[in-house]
Amino acid sequence: AGPDEKVFISILGHRNSSQRRNIRDTYQQLYNEPLTNCLYSELTDHFRRAIILWTHDPAERDAIRANEVLKGRNPQLEVIVEIVCANSPHHLQTVKQAYCALFNSSLEKDIAAVVFSLHLRKLLLGLVGSFRYDKRVVDMQFAHWESADLFEAMQTKELGYDDLIYILSTRNACQLKDSFKMYEQQFKLPIYEDLKSYGGDDLTSLLKVAVQCIVCPEKHFAEVVNTSTRRLGMHDNDDDTLSGAIISRAEVDMANVRTEYSNMFEANLDDDVAEHSFGDNTKSLIMTLLGAGV
Repeated sequence: AGPDEKVFISILGHRNSSQRRNIRDTYQQLYNEPLTNCLYSELTDHFRRAIILWTHDPAERDAIRANEVLKGRNPQLEVIVEIVCANSPHHLQTVKQAYCALFNSSLEKDIAAVVFSLHLRKLLLGLVGSFRYDKRVVDMQFAHWESADLFEAMQTKELGYDDLIYILSTRNACQLKDSFKMYEQQFKLPIYEDLKSYGGDDLTSLLKVAVQCIVCPEKHFAEVVNTSTRRLGMHDNDDDTLSGAIISRAEVDMANVRTEYSNMFEANLDDDVAEHSFGDNTKSLIMTLLGAGV
């Protein structure tokens, strides 16, 4: 008989990051091997991936998710933009440190090696290489100037425009939010809506994710969950996308994601995940992290 997977859920699923770290450390001391090695050898498929991601520290988890993208196991470059733009500058630095420790390479080096599109590579390297000032410091004159620069990039359809990437990758979140507000006031349409008009090419998609994660990450992740639950099973990576979104936000802002989900889709996030999810034990873990019980 295989392992009782519900035991892993009942123990790890109800522990916060600090407690999980203590469990990992104690396991290492007792058995002289990492807990994640045990989980990998004893479990299978999507449940194995989900419980291992949850067991890791948040920075290690995001480093692993970024590596999955760059090594082809999950082709969604949006994940890297989420990691950068929906979290604090400090978190990004710890992710980059964890990436180096886990994979003997830098996140920037691997992006440069595998992302062949010049515009996509510029955007990702600009975002990953940035260290935004994490305080509320806003220059309204800059907001006015930069909203005009953004509008010019939109009108000329030069979304790879160096100034646009420079603005998105160097300004602190508060400055960007005010620039986006100024954009809407001056040009009568939110920048996110303007981006939608450019279709579905990869650069536009990543720019939309960057803007939304900076302005309101809760709305972005509500959309990710909704899209994943509606088309689950249609694409190989939908289940990992859904579990990855919930695992990454469970200890960050899931209550706000749930509220945005209700406002945007007039539905209950927990109910939709429970109805459309995958694999009994993976579903049990995800519902536990949502706080809905096993």
